[in-house]
Amino acid sequence: MTRRELHVVVPGPIEQRTGGYIYDARIVSGLRELQWSVAVHSVHGAFPDPDRRARSSLVSTLAKIPTGRCVVIDGLAMGALPEPVRAEAERLRVLALVHHPLADETGLDAEARDRFKRLERAALTACAGVLVTSAFTAGRVQAYGVQAERVRVVCPGTDRCPPAVGPQRDEPPALLCVGSVTPRKGHDVLVRALARLRDLAWSCVCAGSLASAPGHVESVHDLIREARLDDRVSLIGECASGRLDALYRQASLFVLPSHYEGYGMALSDALARGLGVVSTTGGAIPHTVPSDAGVLVSPGDDAALTGALRDLLAEPGGTERRAALAAAARRHAETLPTWDQA
Repeated sequence: MTRRELHVVVPGPIEQRTGGYIYDARIVSGLRELQWSVAVHSVHGAFPDPDRRARSSLVSTLAKIPTGRCVVIDGLAMGALPEPVRAEAERLRVLALVHHPLADETGLDAEARDRFKRLERAALTACAGVLVTSAFTAGRVQAYGVQAERVRVVCPGTDRCPPAVGPQRDEPPALLCVGSVTPRKGHDVLVRALARLRDLAWSCVCAGSLASAPGHVESVHDLIREARLDDRVSLIGECASGRLDALYRQASLFVLPSHYEGYGMALSDALARGLGVVSTTGGAIPHTVPSDAGVLVSPGDDAALTGALRDLLAEPGGTERRAALAAAARRHAETLPTWDQA
């Protein structure tokens, strides 16, 4: 084995447009640019709650990797499958890449949460080391029994981007939310908050996959219809990078009401474009968004979210308050790590 050889295991295609997959893909492409030999292996089946196909796929994938190689497995693919990790722990150097622990996902019942904790603890403690995307998640992983010296933090990089310019002068403030429409991202909380702001001028575009939780997507659509916000709130689905860049450029304010984030790449992407942020205190978000560039409320508190947005949208004063957040975001953008550093 050469020092610059790596195998990366992910559930499904690595080209998926979610934060975790984008992180994985950018690290892989960056290592290849640095002349590493990186083989990407896609495992198939149901994840993170694995079915028989998922278990078989991970077992066969690891078995085909030559002895002595270093293997990074995305936590979605191995968190609930400790047995294949244990079986290969002596033959391969297995590292876990944890974006956030499986049990921290929103909407799990107590039984599922306890099961994920038990399985992921066993999987992580069988690994030679664990990579995480934030210091906050490092602490969460250590709570699973992984010694601090076996944990490494590799924060996501951010691209240097031109600052957002916002909508045309005669158009209302434009809110942008980026994230898959799943219970954890809190789109339902956002719609309930916006329903109380019908007296103000604004529009809101939500960009992100509509395929991960179809039932939840339908309930969010129902909330939009019930609040008579069809003409003001748009769920446009997954966007290619060019379209997403245009949405950031045209935005006045970024909003992400997540219940929990292990880092929050969309938040740093917004800050990199000089956008003020309205989000929550869930998980690592307070570590990602500086206090002078954002307004953070308790997760799930739609009334508090309404208040934060009203303060930034209502005149007089809303324009100036958004400008102050944007100026702080631009200052913070200069400190964000690049993908080369990651």
